[in-house]
Amino acid sequence: MLVALGVLFHALGGFASGSFYLPYKKVNGWSWESYWLVGGLVSWLVAPWVLGLLTVPHLLGVLRQTPGSTLAWVYFWGLLWGTGGLTFGLAMRYLGLSLGMAFTLGLCAVFGTLVPPLWAGTMGQLMGTASGRCILLGLGVCVLGIVICGRAGLLKEKTQTQAEKRGTIAEFDLRKGIGVAIFSGIMSACMSFGLTAGQPIAKLAETNGTNPLFVNNAILVVILAGGLTTNAAWCLYLNVKNHSYTDYLNPSFPALRNVVFCALAGLTWYFQFFFYGMGDSQMGPYRFSGWTLHMAFIIAFSSMWGLLLHEWRGASRLTLRTISLGIGLVVLSTVVVGYGNFLAE
Repeated sequence: MLVALGVLFHALGGFASGSFYLPYKKVNGWSWESYWLVGGLVSWLVAPWVLGLLTVPHLLGVLRQTPGSTLAWVYFWGLLWGTGGLTFGLAMRYLGLSLGMAFTLGLCAVFGTLVPPLWAGTMGQLMGTASGRCILLGLGVCVLGIVICGRAGLLKEKTQTQAEKRGTIAEFDLRKGIGVAIFSGIMSACMSFGLTAGQPIAKLAETNGTNPLFVNNAILVVILAGGLTTNAAWCLYLNVKNHSYTDYLNPSFPALRNVVFCALAGLTWYFQFFFYGMGDSQMGPYRFSGWTLHMAFIIAFSSMWGLLLHEWRGASRLTLRTISLGIGLVVLSTVVVGYGNFLAE
């Protein structure tokens, strides 16, 4: 029963992450670095602290009790994750929601799921149980779905004219997009490493009276501070380089409207990890497998939005069948991983 609840929370987190980029599409007249920074301030600073203080009693005390080495490692993984977040936005620009999410988060799912047990030396133990093998099978199904989604992208590239591609995705560039997505996917997996390294913080939070559903909110404050550092530094550099800092100085209604949509995107983005933390607390002995569920749900929901927003308009029937098969396998992987956790429970 707890695993089923965990899967539900991961689905909610996946929906939030798969949908967060939509408000950015309503931003007009601002450069990428400007709207990414404004949304990021809500994602990585405001929301984590506000919801952290609301859900983690004595949050500041918990952080003061945490060993400095633990805080440093969690912050370090946050810094690296931040580079993935930076290039994640570029992947969306070059590939669109459905294909960009599939490539980036697929790689993120593989690295974020497998590295923690490899690091802990428990992979052999995992493969020695039926539940562990089922979880690894689910990861394999997820990877297969991602490969098929990539195949659909190649088919789209071959069958559409440049005008058709840019009619649905203004800056579509498959080669550049895949390169960015590979880097982003690997670095974005550092969020999983940071959450693993931050478990001592979660235990302190629980000791101080935090509901087990919300203990990971204490870790997110530290990880996302690292992500904010990386993203803010790069966006401010681009603001100066491109003279786009004037975006913030325009008091007109469109600028205020942009701030509202950026804030909405940032808050929606944060809720992916708010719900991820809740799901993670319910996944039992194989909590690391929740990362696969989280990534798979994001891919599924973002692909759904990509289809609804006609990003595949003009694609051949073969291409549409291919992307549908890839999405279907990704969704199936969530069922297989969830069943593996059920067996462990």
